[in-house]
Amino acid sequence: MNGKKLACLIAICAGAIASSATAGDGAPNGGSGTPAGQDLYAMDLQSLLDMKVVTASKFSEKISDAPGVMSVVTQDELRRFAGLTLSEILQRVCGLSGSVASFTDRSIIAARGDQTKINGGHILYLINGRPTREVLEGGLSGDLLETFPVNIIERIEVIRGPGSVLYGSNAFSAVVNVITKKATGNHAAVTGMGAAGTGTATSGEFSLQHGDLNVVGAAQFRQTPNWVTPVWTYMGGDGIATIPDRGKGAYVGVNFRGLSFMSSFTDWKTSYVEGMVGEARWRRGFADLGYSLKAAENWDMSFDLTYTRTALNAEKTVPWMTRDSYETVLEWTNTVRLSQKDHVTFGALFNYMNGIEYFYFTYPRAPIAEGSRSGGALYGQVDHQLTENVKLIGGFQANKIGDLQLNVVPRVGVIYSPASHVTLKALYSKAFRAPSLFENYMNLGPPVWEGPPTLYGDPNLRPEKVATIDIGVTYEGRRFQTGVNYFHSKQTDPIIQANFGGDNRYVNQGEARFQGFEVEGKYYLLKSVFMTGSTIYQTNDDGVTKNITPIANWAPKGGVSYAAANGLTASVFDVYQPTIPGYENSMNPTPSAHHLINANLRYDLAKYLPVTVNPALPSSRMPRIC
Repeated sequence: MNGKKLACLIAICAGAIASSATAGDGAPNGGSGTPAGQDLYAMDLQSLLDMKVVTASKFSEKISDAPGVMSVVTQDELRRFAGLTLSEILQRVCGLSGSVASFTDRSIIAARGDQTKINGGHILYLINGRPTREVLEGGLSGDLLETFPVNIIERIEVIRGPGSVLYGSNAFSAVVNVITKKATGNHAAVTGMGAAGTGTATSGEFSLQHGDLNVVGAAQFRQTPNWVTPVWTYMGGDGIATIPDRGKGAYVGVNFRGLSFMSSFTDWKTSYVEGMVGEARWRRGFADLGYSLKAAENWDMSFDLTYTRTALNAEKTVPWMTRDSYETVLEWTNTVRLSQKDHVTFGALFNYMNGIEYFYFTYPRAPIAEGSRSGGALYGQVDHQLTENVKLIGGFQANKIGDLQLNVVPRVGVIYSPASHVTLKALYSKAFRAPSLFENYMNLGPPVWEGPPTLYGDPNLRPEKVATIDIGVTYEGRRFQTGVNYFHSKQTDPIIQANFGGDNRYVNQGEARFQGFEVEGKYYLLKSVFMTGSTIYQTNDDGVTKNITPIANWAPKGGVSYAAANGLTASVFDVYQPTIPGYENSMNPTPSAHHLINANLRYDLAKYLPVTVNPALPSSRMPRIC
């Protein structure tokens, strides 16, 4: 990247910050946060490292007890290493890699080397535990990764491996749960940032707490300088393309006595490459209305109605199309502590999806994909403490998708703690990705213009499936955490495009295998000095060909940060991308090995300014000097 564009960003505080005398517990939906009035740097290191998670079982538990291989991006790490986009932050997580697809999705996160889909449909994204899916193509998430307001994030929990037992379709190779902040008082802040050229980023946030009413909100606008690059075209020879990258996003969350509402909007303008380069605008609206109550002393119950709508507008340039699709999910969830040894999670859901795509190359416009589908599921998971040191996990999801037969995916596991700081996990899980509406109902044929082939969907496609074994050991100390994990995944019934007599059709065909090791660690050398690093080595094949995905076999990454009590924070994080094997015959040159380096230097000037400051607020809400 151009050195000028990576020049130090100067952040200018454009808003006032006010604090309330009363403050809440700081816990986001479903999790725990920093207690109000307590400086994060003054907290005992044990409090920072002894973290709780909610994603693996839908209730709060220690990460060592969770039935999954998990990583957490804490609030402390978000403060130290910063980041303008969710994509940038996730690329620092063990086992996750950044990627792109040449046609539709310009921003993809792949887990454990799995990008067998042209898009990122094998990762399920959650916002406070609620799913947000793109259902027409089957998992596009670039708008969310590039424009979701990161200043509202409290922490991010990542499950590496299947999560369909509790979360259904797309929880295939990983689950990413973005947990937002909860109001700890009353405040508002606006931040502006600028870079060489046309680069800019502005963000704002607010929180309001009044009795049982808790409201938070955030917005963000980001634009990077246009990227001018040569491209190959259908016409032959090289052309010149200008690649835009700008977008905006917003989030609001409201809680009042068990009733909750949250909504987000993301809007991203970028390129669409298909022989020629055009501009595409991706948009997503997400909303969830929920109600939580205690059915009994040890029984927590919740009801959620979740809606996600996604759209593409590119009718005037390549690819000359518009898309519009939505999914509605109605879910009933329960967590019950039957005894000191048994904890049960169970629930049921119903979902409905609908979508359409119009093609504008001819007049009048022609729909090339249109359809709808409903489905339902029952799920349950039991955690049983067999002995003081041994915990057993068992679970399942039975789902019915459209007219397909009933499908069941299981989860079983053993968690063994031979010592107070050591945990061994052996887990087996299955997951599925339901066919997208494209794959079910695409009808591009006969050709509407000369050249491109026909493409047909099949409403009887079976869900893609994966079975994964995880075996790992972790150590948690007062200042140090580390873990080593081996995984083996076998994908069956992948949905691909195959040619039959000149017609391309979506079919279930073949299989794919992934296996490898993951190592990660976090170390507080001092309260002010934090170091983190990870690496993964994975191999994959389809029984004939090795390295079938455009993800490097290994991916080391690491960072170091200094955060002083006087407000100075300095950090650097390096994500190393080795050479990608295979793809020697690809039309575009494959990228060489390179480093993605993020540096952050910030000094908190709050104590020098004549404003009242809530000490629970992170210093990222204050002016920055780089």
